[in-house]
Amino acid sequence: MTDAPPRPLAQSWTPPPSLADLLASGREVRATVPRRNLARRVEAPRDPIGILDRQNASRLQEYLPLRAERMSASPFTFYRGTAAIMAADLASDPDSGILVASCGDAHVSNFGFYASPQRTLVFDLNDFDEAAWAPWEWDLKRLVTSIVIAGQSTSRDDAVIRDASLSAVRTYARAMEAGVKLSPLVRFYEHFDAGARLAGMDPESRKTMRTAMKDAEKRTAERAMRKLTTVTGTGRIAFVEAPPTMTHAPAEIESQLSELLDRYVVTTSVDIRLLLRHYTVSDIVRRVVGVGSVGTRCFLLLLQDGAGNALLLQAKEAVRSVLEEYGHVTQPQALVDHVAEFGEGGRVVALQRILQAVSDPFLGHLQVTENDTDYYVRQFHDKKGSIEMDTLDDVPFARYADVCATTLARAHVQSQTAALVAGYIGNGRVVGESIVEWAYAYADLSRADYALYLQARGITPPVG
Repeated sequence: MTDAPPRPLAQSWTPPPSLADLLASGREVRATVPRRNLARRVEAPRDPIGILDRQNASRLQEYLPLRAERMSASPFTFYRGTAAIMAADLASDPDSGILVASCGDAHVSNFGFYASPQRTLVFDLNDFDEAAWAPWEWDLKRLVTSIVIAGQSTSRDDAVIRDASLSAVRTYARAMEAGVKLSPLVRFYEHFDAGARLAGMDPESRKTMRTAMKDAEKRTAERAMRKLTTVTGTGRIAFVEAPPTMTHAPAEIESQLSELLDRYVVTTSVDIRLLLRHYTVSDIVRRVVGVGSVGTRCFLLLLQDGAGNALLLQAKEAVRSVLEEYGHVTQPQALVDHVAEFGEGGRVVALQRILQAVSDPFLGHLQVTENDTDYYVRQFHDKKGSIEMDTLDDVPFARYADVCATTLARAHVQSQTAALVAGYIGNGRVVGESIVEWAYAYADLSRADYALYLQARGITPPVG
């Protein structure tokens, strides 16, 4: 009896790198990019106001005064609106060279609560306009700098701010180390149930989170309907205008709305397509949202069925990620091809699905070829909520920073390079000191940019 010939797969198969091999490869990166280098700020020519002006050029000009008003409110609100400036600055500084799928704007106010498809409340990253691939530490530096600026804006003791910042980096390091030891499938399914997170918190932090969760539970589409709409004599539900933040869309948008909605619907899953057939569009308004997004095109779509039940969707303009445009990070060819086919809205949706443990089932995108504009679409006010760090006492302030750091690590650990990151970081001590040093220096730079911005816009500095 002759032996059976080897099967083709058996002949060609090679084992993937082991976790030990990947961790060792990450440690080897330290030889070319020492972890202390992550503290370095390179003095390079920069034009922060020019970057903001460049962004403003493509935005709706009538909303620019509102953007200036919101960004000038405090050093922290200014920081929230300057992801492009930070990406440009990060591009000049040493980086690890280990890229992961990144949020691109991971400051503390871009984490929060929302409803899962199972209607439980989850906590995760919640803004992906700038998402793309970038060095892992760029997200972490943006997060830690936001902790520093938020702490300094509320006149906290520096020891509290520094301890919270260091703890956030070390929490991220521990979470990355733990995450890469799990199988990719377990990492994929892991998510942060908001209620379950309360168990390990001190009483003060637990009370803060519970209050925020109760507020998020109230932020439903039904409540938004009561606040934003009225029922006309024909039974049509319509938005009530509230200029300048909410006004009816131009007639040309309304006239092509049915076609545009069809473009969005085909990007959703088949069950959502069937669900949407129960509804017809009854109104659309232009809506101003956020701080950094003011001036980009954003619409609320109101859909209703024959019984007067309503569904609120938000269509938000998607433009090129600042990580690519200003950070000059070369994107993987797969993402480049995806954007070429589906536009920047497709990029936002794709990265959101990667980085979030649980995503809105209504996520989709569309391209408006008539004016070369891309959008992504999601539900509006589906139990969304966040925590304002300036309202927190010192202990919850530090614990919330840790929660955000853990959440960021959960997002980054989805990337194939996660074990390289964990190997490079190690126990987080050296990286922690380096990133916190960088964050303090960048906080000083951001405050100087804020003063320059107020001067350039002719705005009197706010009192306090």
